[in-house]
Amino acid sequence: MTHYAFFSMLSYMSAEILTNGHFFSPSRGNLNLEQVIKEIFGYMQEKPDFQYEVIVGTDSPSSDKPFFPIAIVVLRTGAGGRFFLKKMHYPDNFLKKFADVPTNWKMRILQEVLLSCELALSLRETLEKENKLGMKYQFEYIHADVGELGKTKEMVKEVVGLIKSNGFEPRIKPQSFAATVVADRYT
Repeated sequence: MTHYAFFSMLSYMSAEILTNGHFFSPSRGNLNLEQVIKEIFGYMQEKPDFQYEVIVGTDSPSSDKPFFPIAIVVLRTGAGGRFFLKKMHYPDNFLKKFADVPTNWKMRILQEVLLSCELALSLRETLEKENKLGMKYQFEYIHADVGELGKTKEMVKEVVGLIKSNGFEPRIKPQSFAATVVADRYT
């Protein structure tokens, strides 16, 4: 099986997994996506005069059986923020289908970015539909765990292109805290 087929199948599976299950909020516990949306707007409604920014970022550990902590960060500019995190795991039977496909750290980084893009696209659409009170916020950034220093520097152009092609602005290290700090805490 080719790497393209591998990523196509992962994309299909990740869309299913992202919409099912729970996100963890340190202040609210486990929430489904609908509850996360309510929490995001509730947080904005508490202090509507502030500016808000919604950001998505993903990380993963180096392991034989990777998982992907995906973070949704809501910043209240100059006054803190909240985050919601989902640990994405692929089922064992799904991974066994692709046991013959060699994977490496580059594929894992691309999967992180792909998951961030998929969640961000879905989340942006849902926030736009559910914004009945006309809350003002920006949702333009995806944070990636790559940077100009270290071994990930050779992937910066590829990652930036993938994020831009999905309609978002990329942020890389050291400005990619949603991936490198928030999601990283849960790897």
